[in-house]
Amino acid sequence: MRIRSSKLPDPKVLGNAGSFFKNAVISRSHYDTLLLEYPEIPSYKINDDLVKVPTGWLIEKAGWKGFRDQDAGCHSKQALVLVNFGEATGKDILKLATDIKKDVFLKFRIDLEFEVNIWT
Repeated sequence: MRIRSSKLPDPKVLGNAGSFFKNAVISRSHYDTLLLEYPEIPSYKINDDLVKVPTGWLIEKAGWKGFRDQDAGCHSKQALVLVNFGEATGKDILKLATDIKKDVFLKFRIDLEFEVNIWT
């Protein structure tokens, strides 16, 4: 609990839904290609063909960690967590999430998947 509270915001203090995106699972060949440009990229082998890459690392490497647009933002200690600093609407948070998703795809060719449930 101590480690979790040091990295994640308390939703009673700063509105958030926890991890907004699932960790990415990519092919071994895609991972090997990324490894050439990003030798520090963390990974977890799933099997001989698939590798899990921490989405927080991708978002942080893309420059989103700590980003804020009015009251919607990306947490400064954990890039997977999108936060509401006060008056952000659901649409504001969804726009931020969509912008992050597009940017990560452009940079890494990885299509992020939302972990939270979204109803429109």
